[in-house]
Amino acid sequence: MSALPASSREWHLVARPHGWPVPADFALRETPVAEPAEGRILVRNLHFSVDPYMRGRMNDVKSYVPPFKLDHPMDGGAVGEVVASNAEGFAVGDHVLHGLGWREYADVPAKHATRVDPDLAPLSAYLGVLGMTGLTAYAGLFEVASFKEGDAVFVSGAAGAVGSQVGQMARIKGASRVIGSAGSDEKVKWLVEELGFDAAFNYKNGPVKDQLREAAPDGIDVYFDNVGGDHLEAAISSLNVHGRATICGMIAQYNDTEPDPGPRNMAQIIGKRLRLQGVLVGDHYDLQEQFVREVGGWLAAGELKHRETFVEGIENGVDAFLGLLRGDNTGKMIVSV
Repeated sequence: MSALPASSREWHLVARPHGWPVPADFALRETPVAEPAEGRILVRNLHFSVDPYMRGRMNDVKSYVPPFKLDHPMDGGAVGEVVASNAEGFAVGDHVLHGLGWREYADVPAKHATRVDPDLAPLSAYLGVLGMTGLTAYAGLFEVASFKEGDAVFVSGAAGAVGSQVGQMARIKGASRVIGSAGSDEKVKWLVEELGFDAAFNYKNGPVKDQLREAAPDGIDVYFDNVGGDHLEAAISSLNVHGRATICGMIAQYNDTEPDPGPRNMAQIIGKRLRLQGVLVGDHYDLQEQFVREVGGWLAAGELKHRETFVEGIENGVDAFLGLLRGDNTGKMIVSV
């Protein structure tokens, strides 16, 4: 076994952001690397994920995941190679998926690591299309929104990691119409020409409500919400009777310092008998095998496409996260260590 490095760089949160995070809220620090204790493995991270939900963890508020601690390494999805093992079932050279990203080397409890096969798919895919984001899309559409063949589906944040999968999954499963919103004309073009959306619009080009009505003259049956705000209000107006909305994220409001007013048309929920339900991927790990089997098949057949935006170098990890909040990415945002 080759000698272990003396130290590892890792990103710490050093101040709680007020509104938009700034680089001064973070610090890249060095920590010593040691042989793993019993039941643990040492992983050299190759890629880690930056995700919108991490913005919420930077606030000191009680939520479905504990907040990041100040002056401690942040965490999140990562894939890497085992460089030292003190755990049964894991050997040096194995590739694993785990939850200790934002660092070069991770000392991981073996029970929290999953072996992944780089021959089945590129390692980065296990952070996106075959990972948490893909499962979020799959569970949110099929389980939470109760999608059925013939439904018209609207996805906000449709060029992001989750949204781009939702729209394609709906198309593959027989949606009557798939509509997406995104933040640039280039992303809109990608959704329609590459991913097979029936219609898409740039939400910066006019009121969302008007653009959605034009794209979906017969209304929508399912709304997959990654944005909140004016998108949710527009979707409530366009949802048909017994429509369903999966509330996955509200990136439009993550950096607001004052609470955003809610949709002004919520009375329509009554008359239309709408169902709005939140989704957390952790509730749906029972679908994991089915998800990997079905989505892996779509990937292999070329039916499902995915794009990744790579930022090279751990020193650019925070820049990648800030870029994600601005919408600089198409598809999954990944930092290659």
